[in-house]
Order: sequence, then structure tokens, then C-alpha cells
Amino acid sequence: MPEFLDHVGASLTRGGRLSSLFGVPTSEGGALQLVAVLAFDASNTLAVGRSQPFQGAFPALTLHHPQAHLFEREIWEQHGAVPQGHPWLKPVRRDHGAGPAVGGFFRVDGREVHEVAVGPVHAGIIEPGHFRFQCAGEEVLHLEIALGYQHRGVEEALPGGPHRASVHQIETVAGDTTIAHATAYAGVLEALAGTEAPFRAQWLRAIALELERLANHTGDLGALAGDVAFLPTASACGKIRGTSSTSRRCFVATGSDAAWSGRAAAPGNSNLHAWPGYAPDSTPPCVTSNRQPRGSGMPRPSGHGSRTPVESTPPRPAKSGWSARPPGRAAWCGTCGLTTPTGWYRFAQVPVSVWPDGDVFARARVRWLEIQRAGEFLRELFDTAPDGPLQLPLPPPTPNTLAVALVEGWRGEVCHVALTDARGRLERYKLTDPSFHNWTGLALALRGQAISDFPLCNKSFNLSYCGFDL
Repeated sequence: MPEFLDHVGASLTRGGRLSSLFGVPTSEGGALQLVAVLAFDASNTLAVGRSQPFQGAFPALTLHHPQAHLFEREIWEQHGAVPQGHPWLKPVRRDHGAGPAVGGFFRVDGREVHEVAVGPVHAGIIEPGHFRFQCAGEEVLHLEIALGYQHRGVEEALPGGPHRASVHQIETVAGDTTIAHATAYAGVLEALAGTEAPFRAQWLRAIALELERLANHTGDLGALAGDVAFLPTASACGKIRGTSSTSRRCFVATGSDAAWSGRAAAPGNSNLHAWPGYAPDSTPPCVTSNRQPRGSGMPRPSGHGSRTPVESTPPRPAKSGWSARPPGRAAWCGTCGLTTPTGWYRFAQVPVSVWPDGDVFARARVRWLEIQRAGEFLRELFDTAPDGPLQLPLPPPTPNTLAVALVEGWRGEVCHVALTDARGRLERYKLTDPSFHNWTGLALALRGQAISDFPLCNKSFNLSYCGFDL
């Protein structure tokens, strides 16, 4: 264990990024192994390490490498192994089976300090989450976020597979990121089988991923506009997303009525061709109309009434380690799609979208850039449709093998890790949605800001509750 942790710590010190860290129970009297997956963006490589079996406790990495903090809390919660020295050891999703992770909140003392508790039941039809603010007047001194109200046992249901229900369980990890998670699952199974999907299937997966990106970024720009009462943009983005583009016509044009079927990324193939309306060499309406958000999705330069509350709302969210993005890049998209490309992205990479600030406007601006670049990339895809089959036979998974898949979803890096047993069945399947990293970033972004800014800041992140509550 000390050697394992030394190697992981040294890798993080020289610029590695912790994509996954999790426990694997063994048959040796309740012993546990730790598995770490690290990404080195500069060299386009992944490193994987596994510890020897141990019991009881292990030295925490968090004190020197904060990006490990949530992973180590999760290991403690799931397996009872204590990360010794962890500065804030509390449940991630549930209090050891007793319910959501709602206990042991941090408190700020002071005569004028007051506490505001919001949720888990919220106004509107949204997912449940609890937000505990420590405030001095309107200023937020500390925000703590408790999730776990939607614990569904997805990870626990996957060992023993793959079986017929596995792909549908993967699709439910985060409903707005179905294509990304289904693509990662397909990549893992194909790697375990020692093969890959045909080029034409990889091409269709790239189309589906970019359509999913368009759908969510367009919808979120409209939601941000709605939060500042700028209804023209809210209405325009809702129309683009719901009628002329993503949620309906775009996915119909590529063969999937809502893209929530996961058929875009079935392991070993892509089943989009089986859907009515599939037009393999035609450009769907949303790709030709993706320029519409240029005039409706972003506030105009200074002086325009809608930009002021957006541009002045929480500056400088979390840096270094807390975010799924590289240090200092709060408003950043496209990392693992550029540094560890898979599938069709090996042949045609989309530029990384960045903006040199960390406030709500910066996050909105990155979404706007993502829409433009996704649209341009989609037009290129439809101009370069490859010939060939859409599916090939998928051999069974190789026994005693580990496979990793990284996919650039619209929120960030989706990481899937699978280990097989001696029979080739899934022994452990670890899921990491980008929201797992970035809820802490939202909490840190609110420090020093007015509590009334929270709804807008929360929407600018628009993280997934269910993607976290596995």
C-alpha cells in the first residue's frame, strides 16, 4: 500500500489527473484492493495501478492532493476502509445505509452568522439535493452540498454482467448524458473483447455525442437567460432545442427519436440505422441552424440589460484539483476528447473551448463556443460519411482483464472502468460522471458571493444529481 500511494502521489505531482480511484473487494477474508486510473494529458497516456490486498485503513492522499478527497470518502463509505488523515471524512451519498448524506455539516460561528437550508425538495420539477449555507448577511461564507437522495444502486447491479439489462442501466446514470455513458460502456466492452466497432458505427457515435452536446448547451443557455428574466433568449433557445434541432428532429435525422435509447452506442455496433427516418448522408436541421444561437443565445456587449447580472455573478470558482478540469480552468470544455481521443475523434478533433475567466458569463460563453464548434464538426462529419458495415460480432470479454474508457461528454470527462473475473464476467464496474468532481467546485464558487446569486450560479454549472447518486 505505501508503494502504491507513493506512485499515485508522484504521478499527481508531475501533472497527472485522477480520473478514478476505487476499491475492489477480494475473496481473501474481506480484504480490499485500491485501483487508480490517472490521465496524463500532455503525453496522451493513461496509467493504471492496483494495490496489494489490505484491511482496515490506508494513508489519505487528500492532504497533498485534494482531487482525491471525494474518491477517498466514497471508498470509506462503500467498503469501510478509513483514509487516515482525511480532513473532512463524511458520507458521500448515504450515511452507511441509514439514508442520504445529510449529517455532520460544517458550521461557522459568529453573532451575525446565520444558516440557510435549501432542499432537498425544490420549487419546480427538478432533482433532489440539499444545500446548507453559512452566511454573514447576504454573503455566503461556506456552502455544503448533500446529495444521495437518488441512490439507485447502478454500480451494484452491474457485476455479474454484461447481461441484457446492463446497457439500459448505463443509460440511466445521467439522463442528459445517455449517449456519452453508453459510448463509454461500449468502449469498455469492446476493449475487453479485444476489438472495436466499425468505422461507420464510430462515425455515428460521434454524431450522436455532438448532438447531445448541442441539445444540452442550447437548453442551458436558454435556462440561464430565463434565470435573469431575459425571455427572448430563453424562448429562442427553447425553440431551437425542442423543435428545430436536438431533442427531436436532429435525433430523428440520425435515426434515434430521442437519443435516450442508447442505440447510438450499442457495444460492437451502432443501431441508429434501424430507426425510421435515418438519413445517413443528409444533414439534420439542427446542424444547418446551429448559427441561430449566435444571435439569440448570448447577451450583447456591455450596456445590454441581460449581461450585467450574468457577468457579475460568482467570479472565480474552484481551482486546482477540485474540478474535473485542469487547474485554473473553470470555464473549459473538451479536455479528454483532445488529450485521449477515441473512436472517430482520433481522426478529427474539435478545438478546446476556453474563456479567460471563471464567472457565470464565462461558463455561458464556453457553452456558446461549444455550440458553434459542435455544429461545425457535425457538418464535417456529414460531409465525410464512411462506407462499410455498422456492426460486427462482439467476442465475449477476456477473463481477468481491466479496461478503461474516457469519453468527452458535454459536461466533461466520463470515465468507465471494468474488471473481469476468471469467467470473463464483470467483477467490478466503476462509473465516474463529471458531476462527481464538480459539485465541490460549485460549493467553492459561492464563497464570498451573495446567496441570491446561487440559482444563477447553480444553473451555470448545471450538474447532474443522478449522475452523482449512483
